[in-house]
Amino acid sequence: MYSLRCFLSRVGLFSKPGLLPWCARKPSDWSQPFWGTACKGNFSHGISKKCPRGQKSCEKPTYLGPLDGSWQERLADVVTPLWRLSYEEQLKVKFEAQKKILQRLESSLQMLNRVNGTITAPKSEGLCCLLHPVIPSPIINGYRNKSTFSVNQGPDGNPKTVGYYVGTWRDGNIVCVQPNHLKNIPQKHNQVAQYYEVFLRQSPMEPCLLFHEGGYWRELIVRTNNQGHTMAIIIFHPQELSQEELHIQKEAIKEFFIKGPGAVCDLTSLYFQECKMTRCSHQQSPYQLLFGESHIFEDLLGLKIRISPDAFFQINTAGAEMLYRTVGELSGVNSNTILLDICCGTGVIGLSLARHASQILGIELVEQAVEDARWTAAFNGITNCEFYTGRAETILPQLLKSKEDRQLIVAVVNPARAGLHYQVVQAIRNCRAIRTLVFVSCKPHGETTRNIIELCCPPNFAKKLLGTTN
Repeated sequence: MYSLRCFLSRVGLFSKPGLLPWCARKPSDWSQPFWGTACKGNFSHGISKKCPRGQKSCEKPTYLGPLDGSWQERLADVVTPLWRLSYEEQLKVKFEAQKKILQRLESSLQMLNRVNGTITAPKSEGLCCLLHPVIPSPIINGYRNKSTFSVNQGPDGNPKTVGYYVGTWRDGNIVCVQPNHLKNIPQKHNQVAQYYEVFLRQSPMEPCLLFHEGGYWRELIVRTNNQGHTMAIIIFHPQELSQEELHIQKEAIKEFFIKGPGAVCDLTSLYFQECKMTRCSHQQSPYQLLFGESHIFEDLLGLKIRISPDAFFQINTAGAEMLYRTVGELSGVNSNTILLDICCGTGVIGLSLARHASQILGIELVEQAVEDARWTAAFNGITNCEFYTGRAETILPQLLKSKEDRQLIVAVVNPARAGLHYQVVQAIRNCRAIRTLVFVSCKPHGETTRNIIELCCPPNFAKKLLGTTN
């Protein structure tokens, strides 16, 4: 079970054009201030000098020039660093990146096992195991079903600019650039962002660029589905506003998108969240439905999927279908096995394989996502599933103990970029019933590398990692 087998990566396996941050290099003709990472949805230092608390501005915003091709190219290089390559060339770059990651994993595991490549599984040239070619995405432009837009100072110095960031927090040179030209953003998402910017520029309320400096208007999140439905979520810092003052702002944004210029966006639903932190869950600060449908729905692998405002769902819907089919093939799940879906989100992986398994067990931290999974199961007539809300490290050990003496278990893990908690790794390693594990990762280095080494290393009683390697 713990040998290094097929390693799935959403980035490597499914070809989102240009999204390969670890192989991006600084273009030779760029100056240092404008080379950085895209900090979508975050808030950073403005280019102008910091002001004492309570003051709106110490000096006029710095004018950095018009939004021309230069700024657009800089943003494209940050968000989609492979955009200059043909799609076929992008696939080759991504394959080589995955190959290097596997080579590093092999080296680390050989040191731990004190062996020189004795694994008997099918191999690719120069690797300890089989690395499949990158599976092309059916859709390569405008494939994102969710986009998060920030608000900050644009190239023209206007602090009410909606877009993505160029620059870095460390260097204090963040500039917000409109993403109309990016190939991976759908036109509908850009349209909603443009009209949100129109609203901000006519609003008397300032944007919140830095929490301690005041301001109110923050991020915009846009979700869409294949049926053309659009959900928009406005993130707002309430500062010290009264409930009556908050109501005025909610009515203003609602009126703008129902009867004002924003009506052309034809939103299916509009949410509003008051958030005083970088991120707030629904439990910390509920999403308030201003108008429209409470959820967005998607058709996937013959299932109707319900998606809440903050529920995780794969960014590329067409790519997700291919991912889930591949997971099913690799898992080998059958009527004699239980499928354990750890960090299951809206439960789509498990639900899509429910007809092949004896039982589906899903664990997810976000309560709304679990409610979505249960709704999807009921709507689609799936009865052999159970979903648990909470931290995987808390739920999994006890859940596995209750299943230890029953059927074999196929486990699928799909963690956030922070990776699996060490107690989850321990529980998987120490469960004899788990004979197959499929690890899905959007960031196949860093914490994912650590997790895979922990899952594949020899037994270590000091670290409470039992089981045997094969």
